[in-house]
Amino acid sequence: MDSDSLLPLSESLQLPVIDFSDQNLTPGTSKWDKVKADVRKALEDYGCFQAYVDKVSNIELDKSVYEAMEKLFDLPVQTKQRNVSSKPFHGYLSHNLYQSLGIEDANVAEKVNDFIQLLWPDHGNKSISEMMHKFSTQLVELDVMVRKMIMESFGVEKYLDEHLNSTNYLFRMMKYTAPPDDDVEEAKLGLRSHTDKNIITILHQYEVDGLEIMTKDGKWIKVKPSQNSFIIMVGDSLCALLNGRLYSPYHRVMMVAKKTRYSTAMFSVPKSGVVIDSPEEVVDEEHPRMFKPFEYMDFLNFFHSEAGRRVESTLHAFCAL
Repeated sequence: MDSDSLLPLSESLQLPVIDFSDQNLTPGTSKWDKVKADVRKALEDYGCFQAYVDKVSNIELDKSVYEAMEKLFDLPVQTKQRNVSSKPFHGYLSHNLYQSLGIEDANVAEKVNDFIQLLWPDHGNKSISEMMHKFSTQLVELDVMVRKMIMESFGVEKYLDEHLNSTNYLFRMMKYTAPPDDDVEEAKLGLRSHTDKNIITILHQYEVDGLEIMTKDGKWIKVKPSQNSFIIMVGDSLCALLNGRLYSPYHRVMMVAKKTRYSTAMFSVPKSGVVIDSPEEVVDEEHPRMFKPFEYMDFLNFFHSEAGRRVESTLHAFCAL
């Protein structure tokens, strides 16, 4: 989407903030129903919201993840390039100001350990491995809670177990280098405007801002970093699964600060071979079927292709009816 410089930035708009810090937030309670309604409205209107979560973001864990990322990205390029995957956007990436590392199945301790062992083959790094696994596990709990609310909200909770079992998790750590001094007056594109292709993304920014999210009417909202909140965002696969009933927002990273920017993202991703198809419950006269069933890897490969990069909406170009 070639909209990176053309659209207005809104100083007044802010993402909805929803409180997830209540330890008693359990299905069937009035508190749960209230949060569930807020989640659905935010995802219909903006495609995302800020989840205030005390537990995940305890200050020590937040600081440890940040420090671990500094160590990981300081490793030599040849070392980071060992982080490979047959799937697009899963391994080490480096482009202009941006680089990122990925851990598949980061909620599984052995997988995190394998990743760390790959980068530090001599002795590993037990403390970083354990801390990354703990952080990932808590993000996965948040992902499951949000997806449960969404499925309930649309009356398709009978498919919940099947839906949860059809996904894996990908944890990505991202580093954006500060633009050179002579460029600082002007915002530099750290990551171009795109929608995520997966189910749900949970983003967290560390100290330095840069994330901007586009509203339905084409305004950019700046999202400030907050130690106690995470941005929950709808991906194209969830949009397709729910027959377009939730909005999958364009977002980008703009670098203006003279500081290096770090962020993390947990992606819930459909497993290989899973077909994404809207259940009958979300299709009616008011919401006719919008998308053909598709396999996620086919969709991701299309996005990664020359043709896929040229279209405005990958999802509509790939499978709209």
